[in-house]
Amino acid sequence: MTNEIEQDENRLIAQRREKLAELRAQGNAFPNDFRRNVVNAELTAEYEHTSAEDLSAAPRRVKIAGRLMTKRVMGKASFANIRDMSGDMQLYVKRDDLAEGVYGEFKRWDLGDIIAAEGVMFRTQKGELSVLVDDI
Repeated sequence: MTNEIEQDENRLIAQRREKLAELRAQGNAFPNDFRRNVVNAELTAEYEHTSAEDLSAAPRRVKIAGRLMTKRVMGKASFANIRDMSGDMQLYVKRDDLAEGVYGEFKRWDLGDIIAAEGVMFRTQKGELSVLVDDI
């Protein structure tokens, strides 16, 4: 059993190293020029009682960053949750709203990666406060 766990861990490490090599070949593997303009807890506190209609009537553009905690890919759209030092925020990422090829890159990112996103605040059909992402 222990040997199987070690093999799985070694395979995971090898996969991560391959991804890192691909990122380095494309340029800067760890860009750090993104500056967020708000933290997740501030967004939650400010908009937790705001209706979907009010959010769409007065859209607020936000820039947030954090660790990718969950990702649910559903074809041309995905939901993801990111966590910063203050809390969690849901992202709604649509392929058609992003630059060419960016959605494909997003789908390859691993849980635990640090990501940044820009977009506008909205509520999903289930009423969850989210960011409709147009740049990631």
